[in-house]
Amino acid sequence: MIEIFKDLPPVIQALLATTFTWLVTALGAAAVFTSREMSRKVLDIMLGFAGGVMIAASYWSLLAPAIEMAEGQKIPAWIPAAAGFMLGGIALRIIDQILPHLHRGLATEKSEGIKTSWQRTTLLILAITIHNIPEGLAVGVAFGAVAAGYPSATLAGALALAIGIGLQNFPEGMAVSMPLRREGLSQWKSFFYGQLSAIVEPLAGVIGAAMVILAKPILPYALAFAAGAMIYVVVEEVIPETQQSGNGDIATMGLMIGFTVMMILDVALG
Repeated sequence: MIEIFKDLPPVIQALLATTFTWLVTALGAAAVFTSREMSRKVLDIMLGFAGGVMIAASYWSLLAPAIEMAEGQKIPAWIPAAAGFMLGGIALRIIDQILPHLHRGLATEKSEGIKTSWQRTTLLILAITIHNIPEGLAVGVAFGAVAAGYPSATLAGALALAIGIGLQNFPEGMAVSMPLRREGLSQWKSFFYGQLSAIVEPLAGVIGAAMVILAKPILPYALAFAAGAMIYVVVEEVIPETQQSGNGDIATMGLMIGFTVMMILDVALG
């Protein structure tokens, strides 16, 4: 796989990698064709796994390289990581307050963002779409970092991040399509909207790669920004959802497994 990627332009690398993560989401959403319902316990374990992958990726694939890249500059190495991390969380908080969306399992009256008359289905899809933006951005920035020539950024590491994001996108696809099916949508519409929630990942990936190539000095900030955005999503959405149905302990084990898998991927391949 590395041989196939290494001679491609970084923007194309990011596009292909995030297309892979989108396709895995579509694969998860396709589960709606085999079942209308899914065990809540299994879903909580899988979402916990997804959260663990995102937490591990935030540190091993994003924050740690950001700190390494900032070493030797005129400012302390922790400043770009700290500033970018906080900006990522703040940006997601602002989007949360503005864009109408609804987290799974909640009544329509509890939708967040600007109040609107949009349908419940639209609000559910937008909640996951917000979730997927930092994931695509993280993959794109990782490939841009490789193109920038930093020793701490490797093509294998960027691919490991894409694989990790892809793995955790599978349960996310299921977590969108299954509730939509229960809302009364047909199998095909549930699948379509389930995969559609991740279509922003290729777009965010291309933007992330192009951004850091054009403005190399911002790369440590961009990596940390993506990490902060992902941690915000995990703490604000993923973890609370896994704790709502009495499966908190086993969902936490799923999170730890996800963290371990992503850590192994990054260390072994990166």
